[in-house]
Amino acid sequence: MALNSHSFRLAGRGSKPGDTVIDVGGVRIGGAMVVLMAGPCAVENEKQIIAAARGVRDAGAHILRGGAFKPRTSPYTFRGLGKEGLKLLALARKETGLPVVTEVMTPHDVGIVAEHSDILQVGSRNMQNFHLLEEVGRSRKPVLLKRGFAATIEEWLFAAEYILAQDNPNVMICERGIRTFETQTRNTLDLTAVALVRQLTHLPVIADPSHASGRRDLVPALALASIAAGAQGLLIEVHPDPDSALSDGHQSLSCEGFAAAVGQIERLAACLGRPLHPRLAETQTSWTR
Repeated sequence: MALNSHSFRLAGRGSKPGDTVIDVGGVRIGGAMVVLMAGPCAVENEKQIIAAARGVRDAGAHILRGGAFKPRTSPYTFRGLGKEGLKLLALARKETGLPVVTEVMTPHDVGIVAEHSDILQVGSRNMQNFHLLEEVGRSRKPVLLKRGFAATIEEWLFAAEYILAQDNPNVMICERGIRTFETQTRNTLDLTAVALVRQLTHLPVIADPSHASGRRDLVPALALASIAAGAQGLLIEVHPDPDSALSDGHQSLSCEGFAAAVGQIERLAACLGRPLHPRLAETQTSWTR
């Protein structure tokens, strides 16, 4: 049976016809304007994260992304700095004024991640970790919920319901590619899902072209396609030196590459009548928590 907006008690447009807009430190996520979240896959050291934060801010990003806790397929690869990485993200926020989004992996860590960040990310592998969903819901922090790489749209939106059911209305959902038979890309970006969930839910819809492709040469084109399909924001991996990155360098743009992509995104968004969100420097003079 085909889904409709009444299939979802809290996330569906049947409960709220208009778009939810989530204010994060002066950045309004949802509605007509396009928001850019950018930064490295993993926080590696202070120099790297500060350089990345300054680079993406100057290019036009509104929110800094960065991983302190990293779920990796292999246990032998870099898995993040943990609590030290959270402190460095908070330092980068203080240096640049950019709000921070970072992943939380366990219910036990929700408190400390919430203390150092502004948006809690639930990663693809944890989309159906229902105890974690309920805990981030109880935190009342804004939550970025990534689609599981093998999840249906129905499962994805019901995962959002778990968070919303804890009286936390500040949920945004992120399409980051699904696993298919294709081997030339890391995943397959489901643009059909982007267009469809924009009809089904009032929650802000974000697209992650970096994880969807796994190839930096494809990221700008997929970013543009996502905006054309209706995404209200983008989550893009950016590293000061992608070739030396400890995690996902092959899908990360350089700061210069990100700046060039932002120019393209800005022009397309304007043509669609959905301009980029104003830069933080244009809307506030200092960062306040």
